Amino acid sequence: MSDAYTPYALVADDDVIIRAHAADILEDAGFRVIEVKSVSDGIAALVQQGSSIQLLFTDVQMPPGELNGFHLARECSNGWPHIGILVASGVVEPTEEDLPRGAVFVRKPFSPDVVFEHINKILPDGKKPEPLKTRSV
Repeated sequence: MSDAYTPYALVADDDVIIRAHAADILEDAGFRVIEVKSVSDGIAALVQQGSSIQLLFTDVQMPPGELNGFHLARECSNGWPHIGILVASGVVEPTEEDLPRGAVFVRKPFSPDVVFEHINKILPDGKKPEPLKTRSV
């Protein structure tokens, strides 16, 4: 990706460790990451920066009383159809009706390679991520 344009990815997960892990993977793929912990925060971020966001990575289960990640994915698809959507869960298996068209499901725990492979499938050629950088441990 060119230096002039670095795309944003929105990561929505109420678990800070999983959210940070997903953010690290997406940063390694060349995205600037916006992290949120709830569906309502995710919708607010889309309203504020939706035109700059290229990818939504959302967990299904959110805090009790909250809408879930499927709702966030559908809101995103309806309001910002240019955004690629990746939905993750280690508990819930989606049905066809749960995911908006074009969205991809990833089972937790996920690896950087699996996430990278899926974002390459859902983003158009001009918006594909950079090859993954390797992190030193």
